[in-house]
Amino acid sequence: MQNPLAEIPPVNQILEHLAPQLRHLDQIYLKRIIETELTKLRQTPLQQSDREELLTLIGHRVEKTIEALLVPSCQHVINCSGVILHTGLGRAPFSDQDLRLLTQQAGYVDLEINLENGKRGERLDHVVPLLKILTAAEDAVVVNNNAAAVLLTLNSLAANREVIVSRGELVEIGGSFRMPEVMKISRAKMVEVGTTNKTHLTDYEQAITARTAAILLVHPSNYQIAGFTAKPAIKDIHNLAQAKQLPLIFDLGSGALVDMRELGLGYEPVVSEMISAGIDIVTFSGDKLLGGPQAGIILGKKELLKKIRQNHLLRALRCNKTTLSLLAACLRKYLKQNSLRQDNLTLNLLSRRPEELRTLASEILSSLKAELHDKVIVIEAQGRVGSGAYPVFPLPAVALKIISPTLTSEKVSAYFRKRTIPIIGYIENDFFHLNLLAVFKNDCPEIISALNNLP
Repeated sequence: MQNPLAEIPPVNQILEHLAPQLRHLDQIYLKRIIETELTKLRQTPLQQSDREELLTLIGHRVEKTIEALLVPSCQHVINCSGVILHTGLGRAPFSDQDLRLLTQQAGYVDLEINLENGKRGERLDHVVPLLKILTAAEDAVVVNNNAAAVLLTLNSLAANREVIVSRGELVEIGGSFRMPEVMKISRAKMVEVGTTNKTHLTDYEQAITARTAAILLVHPSNYQIAGFTAKPAIKDIHNLAQAKQLPLIFDLGSGALVDMRELGLGYEPVVSEMISAGIDIVTFSGDKLLGGPQAGIILGKKELLKKIRQNHLLRALRCNKTTLSLLAACLRKYLKQNSLRQDNLTLNLLSRRPEELRTLASEILSSLKAELHDKVIVIEAQGRVGSGAYPVFPLPAVALKIISPTLTSEKVSAYFRKRTIPIIGYIENDFFHLNLLAVFKNDCPEIISALNNLP
């Protein structure tokens, strides 16, 4: 029997076959796509086929690949996962006001031009004054995420020297990034003190040597150690660091600018409180509890921030105009406390109450076909803050439980996920659920359409 691979047509013949419908595509790129598909085809077991059949098969594959490449791969989805700050869904959502700002600033902007004197400006000037007012910090630097903020801080203040950190604070953040690895890359030498569940002030004190450059505190925002535990008060560690003339660095992780207890959540260290407590350097994320874009924010004493600003790594880790514009817009909202919860979508979602979600569920149910009323059930559910914040603090929520007599829960999930506007829910106890915790009112028409057209 003849080898089917021998019947695979050459690239030129495929190009000729596809030419009429793909004239709009550059021929160089089209050729690369064809060669990629041919490589895949040769690695796949083939049934006996003639050249014409293979030509049609390859043409279909190439057209499908091109179609996928020409459509934006990052698209709007509806978040019915029950997780507000979902890393897989882009964490903090932006408001229509934020998007209008991006449209206005899509072209050229005065990123590094001082319009007063026409000279070279500083891009961080767009956010630093706001950060100083909101936190009472002496100075600030912004980089592309909090891991970068910690990396830059340690490299600037402790390269080739020792940094003391409690064993109970050696966190691992999403994507398997671990604090010890970040410290290693920064060229700071980690000195572990205490144990997983207990660290005492004397542990820090006994670890200080002439090689010590700083003491690092890491807020365990993505886990909790309970039971037989102990750790010294931040004030006591600060007094020790001050007595030994060492900078105290505190990685807050989530970075709350307001007291989250006012939203009905548990206590989370407030950035301004840490600054007023005398912490020398505080780092945190922009896209978690702050409610802004992905960014890493470094606040603290001016003389230490000066060293950080002089580090050449800052250029490699700096933010672009889009991030700085969105971060500045987010920070401006904090100046208006009366409208903050309404304008900051993250804080808005975090302050939602079950009765509001039940009203949303009723509006959805009232628009469904009559035959769906016993197949879409409103249930009490739980949600999460997400992105490592409040790991053991569930949020009361409401969900729609989908009961399909013909489809498995996996097929129901795939149906919602593969719509023109994907809807991301979850499977629990073998039923697909749409959690309404992070659903906006303008998402409802699409959810109603998806439910009404469920196979």
